[in-house]
Amino acid sequence: MKLAEKTNLLSMDRPGLIDFFACLDEKPYRAAQIMKWIYHRGISDFEQMTDLSMDLRARLQALAFIQAPEVVSEHVSVDGTRKWIIRVAGDNCVETVLIPERGRNTLCISSQVGCILNCSFCATGKQGFDGNLASAEIIGQVWLATQRMRSLGLAKGVTNVVFMGMGEPLLNFDAVMCASSVLMDDLGFGLSKRKVTVSTAGVVPGIMRMMGTTDCSLAISLHAPTDDVRNQLVPLNKKYPISELLEACSAYLSTLGERRHVTIEYTMIKGINDHIDQARALARLLRDLSCKINLIPFNSFRASGYEAPDVQTIDAFQTYLIHAGYATMLRTTRGDDIAAACGQLAGQVRDRTRRQEKYLARVRAMELAV
Repeated sequence: MKLAEKTNLLSMDRPGLIDFFACLDEKPYRAAQIMKWIYHRGISDFEQMTDLSMDLRARLQALAFIQAPEVVSEHVSVDGTRKWIIRVAGDNCVETVLIPERGRNTLCISSQVGCILNCSFCATGKQGFDGNLASAEIIGQVWLATQRMRSLGLAKGVTNVVFMGMGEPLLNFDAVMCASSVLMDDLGFGLSKRKVTVSTAGVVPGIMRMMGTTDCSLAISLHAPTDDVRNQLVPLNKKYPISELLEACSAYLSTLGERRHVTIEYTMIKGINDHIDQARALARLLRDLSCKINLIPFNSFRASGYEAPDVQTIDAFQTYLIHAGYATMLRTTRGDDIAAACGQLAGQVRDRTRRQEKYLARVRAMELAV
């Protein structure tokens, strides 16, 4: 590692920090010291790190800094969900959502500015894409949320982290893996491997790269039991069809060495993927995969062209899967009043794809037609 410019220490996991301190001719235990200050105590000022020598603190001031992204605004839902708009590089903004529940606090974090994949039912994809978040910008979302929860007197803190915010995590592989390492490190946020979940729309090479790199939990945004329907909803499926995706999931699970499962995310859309025959097809499709299923009623956004099914349709779909032997949960919509529900995150993206421009033109046309 070359120290050519100041380094944000939030950008490094423990091995990275050990290398950093080696460049300063310091012992590996310095990495442990600095991580405890940053993540256990929430300290970002080197001068407050009193178990470091004055000389080391001075060198750190000259060579490094600890800085999370800027919070632009905070929005609080009537149900207690909190959404932060966070400024990142390029004058973009991404969104981070905290979902408090009985016994746990789940933080949904972003990994990219917008999303390149353009799934048809997701507001994030309509914003276009302007690149990957740096590891410090990903880890910084958790650090910011933890600091805010401390200020609110919420002692429990973040208990679960899901990479289900803006972007496709496995298309920003290295930064996401670095962040996951910090999340699960006892010197970092100390979360269990079962409490850190990487969600993917089906980037098969990324799932294969996870083997031997991490043992965090895996979620798949499946949303359909057949390729013809999934091609409409998730364009990536044309490159990595369902059969290849499930093979990769099974391969990843086989490396974990214990009883683990994949979470199947299934957004229910009226008239598209909610028929009871599709529940039967889904049950057949997943019979050889250790999994649980999360059903997610579609959350509306402007000009989506989709609707959520009625309660009776969702109930029948869930009941069939339960009777087929699957642990099947219906995810309660949270934060809908602040556009923080699943599929609604939009942020502010300097779009390089012109997708946002086309989407907004469609919105205007639909609104003029009303």
